[in-house]
Amino acid sequence: MTFLKKKIFKIISKEAQLSGVRAFVIGGYVRDSLLKRKSKDIDIVVEGSGIELAERVALTLGATVSVFKNFGTAMLKWHDLEIEFVGARKESYRASSRKPIVEDGSLEDDQLRRDFTINALALSLQEEDYGRLSDPFNGVKDLENGLIRTPLEPDTTYSDDPLRILRAIRFASVLSFSIVPESLESIKRNRERIKILSHERINEEINKILLSPIPSVGFRLLESTGLLEFILPQLLLLKGVENIEGKGHKDNFSHTLQVVDNLAKHTDNLWLLWAALLHDIAKPATKCFEPNIGWTFHGHDFVGAKMIPKIFTQLKMPMNEKMKYVQKMVQLHLRPIALVQEEVSDSAVRRLLFDAGEDIDDLMLLCEADITSKNENTVKKHKSNFSVVREKLIEVEAKDAVRQFHNPVTGERIMEIYDISPGKEIGIIKEYIKNAILDGVIGNDKDEAEGLMELKAKELGLVKR
Repeated sequence: MTFLKKKIFKIISKEAQLSGVRAFVIGGYVRDSLLKRKSKDIDIVVEGSGIELAERVALTLGATVSVFKNFGTAMLKWHDLEIEFVGARKESYRASSRKPIVEDGSLEDDQLRRDFTINALALSLQEEDYGRLSDPFNGVKDLENGLIRTPLEPDTTYSDDPLRILRAIRFASVLSFSIVPESLESIKRNRERIKILSHERINEEINKILLSPIPSVGFRLLESTGLLEFILPQLLLLKGVENIEGKGHKDNFSHTLQVVDNLAKHTDNLWLLWAALLHDIAKPATKCFEPNIGWTFHGHDFVGAKMIPKIFTQLKMPMNEKMKYVQKMVQLHLRPIALVQEEVSDSAVRRLLFDAGEDIDDLMLLCEADITSKNENTVKKHKSNFSVVREKLIEVEAKDAVRQFHNPVTGERIMEIYDISPGKEIGIIKEYIKNAILDGVIGNDKDEAEGLMELKAKELGLVKR
């Protein structure tokens, strides 16, 4: 325990005693401490007013406290710690809502309402038994055995608050734990209860699964419990292998999860992980068997990119630059692969650099993660080829600075020289110059570009003013 945490716990203990209330550290911080995992979030449960205790502690620390009266909670930040205070409570639920009816309660009542045994652990901050661990449901044993188990009968836990269904799967993925069989069966029985959850809460859990060390653990649980059909049914269409004339394609669901796992070893870029999850999403729509070739998925990169806005809308994900980034990664994910299958020309590399821009390094990470062959020689060959492409990217970028490409001829310049209003001719000329530079016909030079502009303008019937 760090000095700051020791200090804050002693202050809370003292202020609780002066206030005549009992306080405990509970939940995630206790769990993570026992697992030797770092945690900056500390939850304090108080047999009494959590808000009043938080205000007293904040005054002692000289910190600012944020109070959320509707929830009976208060939060204060001190150095890099976030400490949340809440009064101990007991809860009851209605079938139509995950919002509980709350009453004041004891520590034991509060532990009973916790989602999992490993999250019901509490440390006393009372002077007489400071640091004593309260473990009413054998949570320590479940931690040692790597098990996710509910304190109450699982149907009660999951039906009362179906967010716990996704939290169980998220914890299994983040901690590499197993969900006990009776809990797993209960999740299957109660899976339709997630329909009452907001998309925002669902997305928050899916994002945490994607950011876990081995995301496939979570997604396989989502699939096996029947939850995936309510969250992202498009992924289910990737499942299965079809054989015609003795030729079969790979299971694209398993391949996708392997790509996500490969990528998760090298990045915590959430949106790049989303791109990995969706990179082959259009394969079912583009699948075709050609007798002399076998299975093809022509255009699945382009069609997949077109599907991204609809999927983000369906999930109520942000329709902003993050979505456009995922869309771009999906659309470009075959481009580096195409470069390793033929002699790499400067022109092809230049165009890839231009289209990927500042995201070229992310794209290369995604493409390298896309190597999932079980043949070690094939993997070694592809990785070697990608090394060649990386070297070429560095070489061409150093020479041409394509990532910072700006067309030397602007639309304003064209309108000024030819005395024309905005129109399609401007786009035609600019595209012509851009392609000439990317193809190496001319350098990224203003004089050369304007010479080419004059040729194209003349062809379009434009005359200088």
